[in-house]
Amino acid sequence: MELIPVLHNVSSVQRLADMAKLVYAFGIDTLVVSKAYGGAAQSGIPEAYRIALKHDKRLIVLPDLNDVVDLLKPDDILIITYSHARERIDPINPPVYNGRITIIFNGSEPDFSASEASIGKPIYFAGIKHRLGALGEAALILYGLTLRSGGRESGSI
Repeated sequence: MELIPVLHNVSSVQRLADMAKLVYAFGIDTLVVSKAYGGAAQSGIPEAYRIALKHDKRLIVLPDLNDVVDLLKPDDILIITYSHARERIDPINPPVYNGRITIIFNGSEPDFSASEASIGKPIYFAGIKHRLGALGEAALILYGLTLRSGGRESGSI
């Protein structure tokens, strides 16, 4: 399985930099950013790119989610959304996914819109009572998927 995390709709420089550190710490080779604006677009992208280069990883910046789907051609798209989730998964023992999987996290406080959530499979975590935010969500699911893969440090897990 190849994981491609996507941080969508982000304006915070710190949130973008922290997401890059988190994704690369799990040994994932590529982070995608879509719809960066404000400080994230001006200062966050260069900072995330610096972090990527430091860890010999990749950063891809795209204008919106449709470009993510069209250009990366994932086999499965997971939308991490509290308010639109159709399924609650165990983040420590997640379902088995195969192929190229994009996992899309919302980088802003409001959750995904219904139309954004319809781009993929909207899921959230069993036992969580409110939205954690992109960093907490990414830490949970990437940890679970890394455990499932036997802890191998690779973009393909």
